[in-house]
Amino acid sequence: MIGMLSGVVAYRSSDHVMLDVRGVGYVVYCSDRTLAALPGPGEAAVLYTDLLVREDLLQLFGFATLLEKEWHRLLMSVQGIGAKASLSILSALGADGVSRAIALGDWAAVKAAQGVGPKIAQRVVNELKEKAPQVMAMGATLSAVVQEPDGAAAATGIEPAAAAPPPFQAGAGRAVDSAAHQASALSALVNLGYGQGEAASAVAQACADGASTEADVIRGALRLLAPKG
Repeated sequence: MIGMLSGVVAYRSSDHVMLDVRGVGYVVYCSDRTLAALPGPGEAAVLYTDLLVREDLLQLFGFATLLEKEWHRLLMSVQGIGAKASLSILSALGADGVSRAIALGDWAAVKAAQGVGPKIAQRVVNELKEKAPQVMAMGATLSAVVQEPDGAAAATGIEPAAAAPPPFQAGAGRAVDSAAHQASALSALVNLGYGQGEAASAVAQACADGASTEADVIRGALRLLAPKG
């Protein structure tokens, strides 16, 4: 199993990138978000990867973070969701958005992905909702940065150019921060005695409402969990 590739971008296409890893070119299919985050040809990049093995096909899929890879793996476990549909959902929502949509049972958000109909979207939410809290709880770890051998960190798994960091870097950082905030807030609420499912839904809603710091997420979630009336 090839779990990660570190090399130089040879070229980018509309749905894949070729990474030159010590003279060997690996074709890696990625979501639109991950492709947009990659640096240009000739620059260093790191991708987490998942290898699809079939009798007549070997395909590598690449992800900016382990969180994105984990959601791809889970999405692929749903009947009717293949690699193309999974990448389409991740392209539309991002790993953080998938976590929120499934925790909230928001199948309409999943349906917004190209090629995903309402029945499939509902199946995704129904089959994965119980797993959303566990993935959210691992968010801080799964969004950890990759480090190059020289110790230079690559935010969200992608090594930017040394001379001029690309504009995506700040946005990618916010996604990593959001996953970490969700994980910390979820842990805090569970420690307060709330169930994982209700806590995950409240955290996801608080983030959807605009909470951007860990404290804001916790406060927003507690307001949602407070007894009504």
